Amino acid sequence: MIILLDTSTSECRLGIVGNESSVVWHTWQANRELAKGLLAYINDTLQEQSSSISDISGIGVFKGPGSFTGLRIGLTVANTLADGLAIPIVGTSSDEWAEKALKQLQDGKNEKIILPDYGSEAHITKPRK
Repeated sequence: MIILLDTSTSECRLGIVGNESSVVWHTWQANRELAKGLLAYINDTLQEQSSSISDISGIGVFKGPGSFTGLRIGLTVANTLADGLAIPIVGTSSDEWAEKALKQLQDGKNEKIILPDYGSEAHITKPRK
């Protein structure tokens, strides 16, 4: 099973691709709970499908542009899962990101680690002192 993940906005999207290559999408209004709840959401959603994290055979992620924090958290979780499970991971952008990622995974591509594409420089608050 392949999962597709988009955490670029406060509404996260998790796509699950089974044997038929059709994507079943699940959404979650994460808001400020993304870091605390993303892995649990993935796990719970897979359990609803009678699957587990160990059944994941590949991960496709939307790498941006989007929320600095959302992308950072989502890609960290996805990269960690891919490394820990020793499975391929790919990252894409654009409106057709999911289709592109799925095709790359089906073609055997593995980027090993995905870095976010924020679309501009990150706006990081400077220290006051």
